[in-house]
Amino acid sequence: MSDHCVPLVAVNAGSSLTYLTGLSFHVSERPAILVIPTEGSPCFFFPEFEHEKVNRAGMDLRTFPYPEDTGQWPAVMSRLINSIASQKGEIAVPPEEFRFLEMRLIQQAAPGITFSSAAKIFQSLLVIKDAQEQAAIRKAIAIAEEAFRQTFHAIRAGRTETEIANQLVIHLLEQGSSPELPFSPIVASGPNSADPHALPGGRVFQSGDLIVIDWGACWDGYISDITRTVSLGEPSHQAAAIAELVAAANQAGRSKAGPGIPASDVDAAARNVIATGGYRENFIHRTGHGIGLKAHEEPYISSAETSPLADGMTFTVEPGIYLPGWGGIRIEDNVLITSSGADTLTTLPRELWIAPA
Repeated sequence: MSDHCVPLVAVNAGSSLTYLTGLSFHVSERPAILVIPTEGSPCFFFPEFEHEKVNRAGMDLRTFPYPEDTGQWPAVMSRLINSIASQKGEIAVPPEEFRFLEMRLIQQAAPGITFSSAAKIFQSLLVIKDAQEQAAIRKAIAIAEEAFRQTFHAIRAGRTETEIANQLVIHLLEQGSSPELPFSPIVASGPNSADPHALPGGRVFQSGDLIVIDWGACWDGYISDITRTVSLGEPSHQAAAIAELVAAANQAGRSKAGPGIPASDVDAAARNVIATGGYRENFIHRTGHGIGLKAHEEPYISSAETSPLADGMTFTVEPGIYLPGWGGIRIEDNVLITSSGADTLTTLPRELWIAPA
């Protein structure tokens, strides 16, 4: 905060609050707001029935619990703001998490306050994972991979996308994932697989389908994010050729990654393979994104991200080719930058998985 000349930072329920305090609060109609001054103890505004949870955190917090009566919330927030009155001109907040609800409460307590983005502050904190964070991501990957292996045996003609997505969720939970998954699994079959973010529906699997499955697990707050593509029966010549091209692009991207390498170079390495193969226009998203407490965070592996990768960064490499009306193929791995190179943390085979038709 001092480096960025920011007097106050505020975070609400979500990954930033968990990272800073270890406290897990659901995003709901009851706000939880941590206000951090550059000097002095942080102040925490939270529902009074959560007092025991906050006490167990063992942090040096000035606590401002509020009752169920929403009419009393502004007065409690006023007491919090007045306790840091000398620093209340500007508050920086995580721009993708902080809501109107929290902003309005603070503005009611301090009408002259202005808000700014704390994105750069949190990027510098979150983008490098320490050994404990890396271990949690590895565990989330192991859980996700075993869940997929178990789910794969249920894939066959006559099943639906929703049925397989539900089976995958069950296996993720059985293997130990947190019930709060990083995202709902994608199971997209046949022409639906040409949509990178298709939602599972009632489409029935048919012989010859390509099925893109994108899923992840959560362990100790940290997530994994993996994609594999299944062929229902032996793939056509076109499907086999495209799968081979996507696998080569995935390999090129992972091989390019390393400390000091611009993220855009990783994107270019994967994208050039697909372009050379004749499918430039069918790779329609960036090559990857960071993973950690959130499923999408820095670093973003795209042509626009020229910042160098660094030891401790974790991210996905997930090239894909999508042909409208026909289908798509994506292969997604999780990568860790080390002091000497890059480790691919995911271990599942990258070729097409062939299920019985």
